[in-house]
Amino acid sequence: MGRTNPTYRDALRAIEERWADFRRALRRRDQPRFDQLFEYAREHADASGLLNHQNPLLPALFSIDLEQEERLDDHEARLDELEAALETAGDQRELIDTDRMESDQR
Repeated sequence: MGRTNPTYRDALRAIEERWADFRRALRRRDQPRFDQLFEYAREHADASGLLNHQNPLLPALFSIDLEQEERLDDHEARLDELEAALETAGDQRELIDTDRMESDQR
């Protein structure tokens, strides 16, 4: 593949070119997001190429979904960390408030 048969990356480039008018019609703020979707698809081009699917858009969509799942996992982990930090801070705040009340009563 590559010399006579188009590679998956070639097919992905062709898909991106077919969607160029759609991209141009998007609001400027959405164009980088659109570009990021194709970046996600390129991240998994090796695996998608091995699949050799009839419709190259399908592996691209799965690749995009995989990357978005990874981002969701990262956000959930970060949220768990922040919630734990808030809980710890709340516990510390309660201890401080209790100490202040005890010292005020003396």
